[in-house]
Amino acid sequence: MLTAEQMRSLPQFFADIPDPRRKQGQRHSLATILAIATGAILCGMEGYKAISGWAQDLGPKARERFACRRRNGVRQVPSCTTFRETLIRVDPDCLDRALQGWNAQFAEEDEGLAIDGKTMCNAIDEEGRQVHIMDVVGHESGLCHTQKKSLPCR
Repeated sequence: MLTAEQMRSLPQFFADIPDPRRKQGQRHSLATILAIATGAILCGMEGYKAISGWAQDLGPKARERFACRRRNGVRQVPSCTTFRETLIRVDPDCLDRALQGWNAQFAEEDEGLAIDGKTMCNAIDEEGRQVHIMDVVGHESGLCHTQKKSLPCR
C-alpha cells in the first residue's frame, strides 16, 4: 500500500524523463502515467490491463495525488492503451534512475537482500541472445533496489 506522501512524490521523480510521445493528442503527462504505473506495480499489478484496472479504481484523492488531469471537474486516469503505448516507448535507463532515486528516499533499512533472475520470453538482444533480468530485493522492505539486464553465461 502506498502512502499519500509516496503517491504525491512519484510524479516529481519522473518529471525529467524525456517524453517519447508526439505532442499531438497528449491528454496525460508522462510523469502521471509513469507514477500510476509504478504505484500499480508496487501494489502487485502485472500487465497493462491490471495497471489500467488499478488506475480506474483509484478514488478522487488518489487521482489528485498522482496529478491526474481534471476534465469537467473530474480527475481522469489514462486508458490501457495509453499505459501500453507509453511504457513500451519510455527510456528504460531514465526510468531506472528515477525509480532508484524514489526508492532511496522511501526505502527502509534492509538487513538482507535477495538476488533473483529471470529469462525474458521472446526478448532477444541485438546479438540474437535471449535477454535476462537480474533484481536485488530487500527482505524487510520487499522493495526492488535495482534491476539490470544481464548477458547469459556461455
